[in-house]
Amino acid sequence: MKEGDVILTPLPQADGKIKNRPAIFLREMPPFQDILVCGVSTQLQQLAPDFDEIIARQDSDFSTSGLLAESLVRLGFLAVLPRKNIVGSIGAIAPERHARLLRKLSRYLEP
Repeated sequence: MKEGDVILTPLPQADGKIKNRPAIFLREMPPFQDILVCGVSTQLQQLAPDFDEIIARQDSDFSTSGLLAESLVRLGFLAVLPRKNIVGSIGAIAPERHARLLRKLSRYLEP
């Protein structure tokens, strides 16, 4: 499992329930190699313009992502998870998309 992978992991939902959901492995975090992830959703209407990204069927990395439908990469839905919580990898996004997501998140976090 590596950065840029689309993984399945238990994530809390808005209703408080925890379900296995797809997420993007953004970065390994020190000191325990926990995983920073952002959630992936098919609820495209939740798009935060100029922040989130849609992985559309026509995108070059859709077929490698392992996603079954057009999906929203939600940079505002972050979690840091221990590796043992990761169910597995279902695919990967393009390195360019991964780098773009990290840049967007980094720019947002800067003062």
